[in-house]
Amino acid sequence: MLKKINWRLVFNTFAWAISLSGLLVLMSFIETQKTELTCKTVKVLLPGNQFFIEQAEVDEILNANNKQLVGKRLRYINIQNLEDKLKANPFILFAKVYADMEGTLHAEITQREPILRIFNTAGQDFYVDAQGLKIPLSSHYTARVLVANGAINEAFNGKIDTLKTPMGKSVFAIAHFIATDTLWNEQIEQVYVTQNNVIELVPRLGNQKIILGNADSLSNKFKNLYIFYKKAMPKVGWQTYSSINLSYKGQIVCEKRDTLYHKPDTLKTAVADSLIQKTIKKIVKDSIKKML
Repeated sequence: MLKKINWRLVFNTFAWAISLSGLLVLMSFIETQKTELTCKTVKVLLPGNQFFIEQAEVDEILNANNKQLVGKRLRYINIQNLEDKLKANPFILFAKVYADMEGTLHAEITQREPILRIFNTAGQDFYVDAQGLKIPLSSHYTARVLVANGAINEAFNGKIDTLKTPMGKSVFAIAHFIATDTLWNEQIEQVYVTQNNVIELVPRLGNQKIILGNADSLSNKFKNLYIFYKKAMPKVGWQTYSSINLSYKGQIVCEKRDTLYHKPDTLKTAVADSLIQKTIKKIVKDSIKKML
């Protein structure tokens, strides 16, 4: 027994096939017409707050500054080659080059975002970006990022590369955690690695040494530090301790400053404590506002 033909399904399938064929023909026609156009101008989109690469340098890469692109037919411009040349720059994370029907050649560029600058034991220094890749320094721009130094043996060959050593990876993990938190990004300015591979933090406000130990349980360690800043420090004073040790699980161990050696003026110390406390409160308040 023959099945009843679903003419509606046949009609819909046929209509979709015709529409798709028409779309492909139209797109082919547009691409053909586009290749016949002449490049009238080059526009570069370079967003972000990093300045490792400038407009003039992009123009030089694209050969746009000496008008090798402008006035040339689009069919003779190798767009893929232009993209590859841009991506070869160590400070460019992403690049897309395309032309529109007005004859404008567009270059959209995303720069790499450094979050850490490492000074290694060999006397080299380099950036590490948000993807965990080592990148060189710039000759005309210095990024204000977290600095790491001390016993860090992570080498750099001058080219984009991944982190190789356990300590290099640990320091990056700390930098990434700090960079994503408004409060700690404002408060922590340096990571120091001792000869015994103990990781310490140097705060921007306060003169205590913050002993992190390693890069494990960062969320809990910084949570404990936040509670200590908020509840304990205002009571005992910001000049009381010389070190804050977060390396012990579930507790904070502090070392008092040597009062026999260090005898600050009581009034000056009280004023300093007050200023640091107010600044910390402001940072905390601002970070909470940004999170809401």
